[in-house]
Order: sequence, then C-alpha cells, then structure tokens
Amino acid sequence: MYEGDADDVFFCHAARLLGSEGATVVGKANCDEFGMGSLNVYSVHGPVVNPWDIQERRSAGGSSGGSAAAVAAGMCDVALGTDTGGSIRLPASYCGVVGLKPSYGMLSRWGVVSFADSLDCVGILGKNVSSTQRRHSQSMTQKIPQQLAPKLVNERTKLVKKKCTPGHLMPTETSPALESEYFPTAITPSVLSPLRHTLRSLQKRGAELVPVSLPQTQFALSAYYVLASAEASSNLARYDGVRYGLHVPPPPGSPTHASTLTYAHSRTRGFGPEVRKRIILGTYALTADAFDNYFLQAQRVRMLIREDFTRVFRVPDLLAATSRPASLALPSGGVAEESAGVHVLMHPSAIRTAPPLSEGEAKEGGESLDAYVQDVLTVPASLAGVPALSVPVPADEGGDGWPVGVSVVGQWGCEEMVLRVGRAIEEVAL
Repeated sequence: MYEGDADDVFFCHAARLLGSEGATVVGKANCDEFGMGSLNVYSVHGPVVNPWDIQERRSAGGSSGGSAAAVAAGMCDVALGTDTGGSIRLPASYCGVVGLKPSYGMLSRWGVVSFADSLDCVGILGKNVSSTQRRHSQSMTQKIPQQLAPKLVNERTKLVKKKCTPGHLMPTETSPALESEYFPTAITPSVLSPLRHTLRSLQKRGAELVPVSLPQTQFALSAYYVLASAEASSNLARYDGVRYGLHVPPPPGSPTHASTLTYAHSRTRGFGPEVRKRIILGTYALTADAFDNYFLQAQRVRMLIREDFTRVFRVPDLLAATSRPASLALPSGGVAEESAGVHVLMHPSAIRTAPPLSEGEAKEGGESLDAYVQDVLTVPASLAGVPALSVPVPADEGGDGWPVGVSVVGQWGCEEMVLRVGRAIEEVAL
C-alpha cells in the first residue's frame, strides 16, 4: 500500500531514543501486513521462518515475527516490535527469546503505522531479560515526555519506587498468581509441563503461588477482534488512493466522475486478504445496526477485564483510582483481603509451540479461526493496558523440543517488577 520511503519526519520515536543511547539500527525486520496476523505469513516479503530449526519451516509468530527471528538468529542484540494483541509475546514464545510489551502509553507511538490506537504498543525483544531491561530502562522509562502529564509521571514514579522496585520486594517475597481462565483445553502438554516445572522452582525460592479468577477473560478474544478491527477500519480509511497510499486508476471505460471506483481498486489491490477481511468486519461493527450489539458491548467487556486485573493486583491502578478498593473478594474466593493481593500474574504465553508454516499458509480469505485462537492468552493484558513479559523456559523432554514461553503480567507502570520476576524465571531455568 505504501510507495517509496516515508519522510524522516515520521522516523520512529523509539528507534530515535535507542540511537540516542548509542544503539545502531542494523536493519528492518519482516512482519505481517499492518501488524495483522499471528503466524507472520501475510507479508509482501513472504513468511518468516523460525530460526530455531529452519529445516522444519515453522512459524516465527506474528505479527513481529521478523524481529523475534532476528534476535533468535543472533543478528542483533535487541529488536523493536509492536504489540496490539500479543504480536511481541507470541513470536518471543515461538522463537525462544524475551519479549516485553510495556504499559499502554509508556512509550510514544510516533512513527508507528496505526493499526488499533487504543491497543498498539511499541516493545522490545531481546536475547535475555537483562538486555531487554537495559534498553527499556535507558530508552523508555527515563524518557517519558514530561509535557504530556507531569503530575501523572511524578505520581507513577513515586508509586513504582515504593511498590515495584527491587529494594521493596525481593523475589522470595513475591506473590505470583495463576489464573484459572488462562488454562483452556486447547493448551498442549508440551506447554503446560515446562510451566509447572517453572512454578515449582519459584516456590522453592520462596514465591507464594496464589490461585485467582479473572472471569471476564473468556470474552477477551471476541472483544479484542471487534475493537481492533473497528479501529483498523477507521485508521486505514486514509489509504484512499488519492491523498494517501497506492493509487490504482479505474479500468479504461469507467465513468470519470466515479471516484469510488478509484478507492475500490486502490484498496483492493493495495491491501492483502487478512487486512481486507478485518476492515470489512470492523466497518460492519461500526454500522448503526451493529454498533450497540458489537462495538459497544466489546467496550463494556474491556472495562470489566480492566476491573478484573485491578481487583487482583496488590498495587493499585494509578490511572483508575488513588487508593485501593475496599473489597478484594474474588468469585473463586482466592483473595479476600488487601494483604493477599498479588504482585504479578503468570500463565503460558501461547497455547502451543510454533506451528508449521504449512498450517497457516496465506489464503485469499485471510487467517482461519485456529490462527486467531493463538492470541487467546495474550489479548487480556492488551485490553487492560498492563505490562506483560514472555520469558523462554526449558522445553519438556517429552515435548517436541521447540521453545516455550511463560508470561508475567503486572499492574500498569510496574515493568520493573515484571522484569525482576522474569530474571528469577531465567535463574531457575539454568
């Protein structure tokens, strides 16, 4: 859909920050078109092959599969990616690298092509937690634009120093939670076994595992695809073939006054099958007949998901309230008082190891339902806007030998806590 190079005025803010800290940009990585995809097969450059074993031709995950593959192949120390519903964490899990989706709004999206503005995040993939954290700390947390919201930045900084930094909570004092809804029947044994081993190892180090329930999680995937598709429909409307994007003239003999023909031909030729499908779905969700039943209901589900996360975390949501809610009662009865609130949530990053590319070959009708289900464990954190980290753990001997990732999810602004638990996972995996 693009022709030529983007003007330097749109150079990615995150890449500019990394450059100011001495990083060198060595190249651009492949990804799904407009960030829409879970298997990285919908790209003008072709699919990304997982470097873990090229001969098996498995998916590197999407949409930021090229970034994950570049790190896994040793082509760079860290790579930038975008995460809308799991597009960093899923490739990180498939490729055996670390992937961080920061809190929503923590880093400017300037220079990022918009997919879904209320969900898009710029994140980092690295070889290990230390390299990921170093780039995050140097180029992101310390450089939040003060002019955006000085009071919010100051309050967040005080809260993080008080509740989330290593000086306050040692790994042995951390309370990770296991969400019952994050273990659907679709999860394969090759993913569950490494997670159980990791949890047992953390318990031996003194971590207290707390079962919790996030009941709205079951609706997250459906709500996500309604909201993301609706926002994509709006954002991609700018590609009309006249002022913006590829221009495809109507066939000879067409009425010269029919400008809609130019739009139709340009968008049909310029967009791939998956993007076209999501635009159509999103446009329908925004129509007068469907708005209340689809888009509005999805927004309500998103609000309930945010409330679920706020209810179980020990650290309050700085963006929602100034104090902890009085009641922490859970439907499962797992948490009944403030002292029992958890620091992080833990769950598998993906329902399976990297699938063969043959299962997700690009089709004219777009991705199948099976491909969409790959995001079922990652979209809740995206809808809630909280930070999430995928960390590779040793594969089970009885599995297929491919990488497995464990996700750590924290309260908004608590990246340091999430990364510290990630380091603990790396240590017990050695």
